[in-house]
Amino acid sequence: MQDSGKPKKSALRVMRSLEAHSLIAIIFGGLIYILAVTGTLSVFNHELQRWEQPYAPEMQNISPEAAERAAYNVFQSEEVPTTHLYISFPRPDLPRTVITTDTQAFFVDENGAIVAEEAFPWTQFLLDLHYYLHLPQTLGLTVVGALGIMLIALSISGVLAHPRIFRDAFTFRRGAGRLTTVDLHNRLSVWTLPFHFSNALTGSILGVASVLAFVIATTGFDGDTEAVFSPIFGSEPAANEAPSDIAKIAKPIEHIEETFPDVDPTFFIMHDPGTLGQNSQIVGEHGDRLIFGDYYTYDAAGEYQGNVGISDGTIGQQIIGSVYNVHFGNWGGLPVKLAYMLFGVGLCVIVASGLKIYFTKRRAKGNPAPRLEGAWSAIIWGTPTALALTLFVALLDVVPALGLVTLFWLSLAMMMAYGSRHGRAVTKGRLLTANCASLAGVIIAYIGRYQEAVMSFASLPVTISLAAVILVFYLLKRTGETIDMNPRPDFAPAE
Repeated sequence: MQDSGKPKKSALRVMRSLEAHSLIAIIFGGLIYILAVTGTLSVFNHELQRWEQPYAPEMQNISPEAAERAAYNVFQSEEVPTTHLYISFPRPDLPRTVITTDTQAFFVDENGAIVAEEAFPWTQFLLDLHYYLHLPQTLGLTVVGALGIMLIALSISGVLAHPRIFRDAFTFRRGAGRLTTVDLHNRLSVWTLPFHFSNALTGSILGVASVLAFVIATTGFDGDTEAVFSPIFGSEPAANEAPSDIAKIAKPIEHIEETFPDVDPTFFIMHDPGTLGQNSQIVGEHGDRLIFGDYYTYDAAGEYQGNVGISDGTIGQQIIGSVYNVHFGNWGGLPVKLAYMLFGVGLCVIVASGLKIYFTKRRAKGNPAPRLEGAWSAIIWGTPTALALTLFVALLDVVPALGLVTLFWLSLAMMMAYGSRHGRAVTKGRLLTANCASLAGVIIAYIGRYQEAVMSFASLPVTISLAAVILVFYLLKRTGETIDMNPRPDFAPAE
C-alpha cells in the first residue's frame, strides 16, 4: 500500500493545535501577561491597602455598639442622601473598621469615632487594571472575561499540541540552552494546569457574567438584570423613600453573633438608610467553605428575616458563591495566598517563555522578527517598571488616580517603542535596571512619607517584599540571560 504523502491525522491534529496555540499567544499574550502580573499582586490587595495607609487604627474586632455609633456618625455627615451604608468589619488580613457610603469612606477606632478618610489610590488602580484593564466597566469586564477564555484555549491547545506533555512531566534538560526554556515552559504548564485552568475559568465567569445577565434580562426579564441575579443573591424589597429614623444596626450584629456563632460577619449593608423602605443585610463568612459568604437579612427594626441561601441553598448558588474566592485566593489565609503567588509567577513565566520559544523558532528558520521580539521583551520587563512608576507617583501624591492610568499605559507604550528599536537583549538589561531604580525610589519615597510607621506590621511585610524584588531583578541583571535563546541549527521542537 503506497504512502499518500499526507500527514497522519494525529500529526495533523498536533500541527493545527500548535498553530492555534501560537496564534492565540501572539494576539493576546501581552494582555494575558498583564493580567497575570496584576492578578498575582491583587491576591495581596488587603496587605497593600494596609501598606498605603499605615497610620489607620487597627483592631481584632469592634463591638456592635461602637460599629452602630460610627455608622450613625458617618451617615449624619452626609451632605447628599446616600442609598447605601456599609460597615466593613476587621478581618485577619485587614484588621480595620471602615464605614462607607455612596460618596465617602472613613476609618473608625474601637470606640466608633471617625479617625481618617480611607484612600488607597494605587491599590485601587491595580484592581481596576486587573478587573477592567482601565476600560469602561462593562466593556472591561467583557474583555477580561474573553481573555480568560483565551487562556483556557491556550491551555487546551497546548496539551493537544504536545501528545507527550504528561508523559514527560518530569523531564527537564538543565543547561540545554533553548531546550531548557522549552522544558521550563512545558513542565510549568503541566504542573500548574489545574490552577491556571480553574483561575481562567472563574475569571471568565466573573468577566462575562454581567454581559450574560444583560442579554438574559433583555430577552426574558424586560431588561431587569436584578431579576436575573435574584435567584442566586436575593433581591431588595420595594423602595419607600418616605423619611424615617435610621434603622437599628447593633441589634442585627448581636443577633448574628449569638445565633450563628460559626459565621464570621465581614460586611454590614443598609439599603436606603433613613427611609421607610430601609433594610439591612450582613454578609457572613463560613470558615470551612469556599463561598464568599451568605446574606443574612434584617428589617428596619432589626428583626431577622432569613438568609439568601448561598451557604445552604441550591448547588448552583453555592458554586456561583465560590467563584470569587477561588479566583482570588480569599480562603485559607496566608498559606493559600503564598501558593497563589507562586502559581501566578508560574503563569507569568509560562506566558513569557512561550513567546520566547516562538521568536526563537522564527530566528532558527531564518525569519526573525527583531522589532516585535524587542517590543515583547518590553512588555515582559516593562510591565513591572510601569507599575513601580505609578506606585512611586502615587506615594508622592502629585497626580489624581486618572493620572496613574495615563502614566501606566503611556510609559508601557514608550518602553515597547524603545524595545522595538533596540532589540530584546538591550531592552531587557536596561529595564531590569529601571525596575531596580524605580522600586528603590518607591521605598525611599515611602520612608520619607511615613517615617516611623515604616516599622509597623501594616508596613514592614510589603516594604521587605519590595526590597526582595529589587534583589531578584538585580541578580537577573548581573547574571544576564538565564536561558540561552540564541538560535542554533539543532533547534528542536517542544516535544
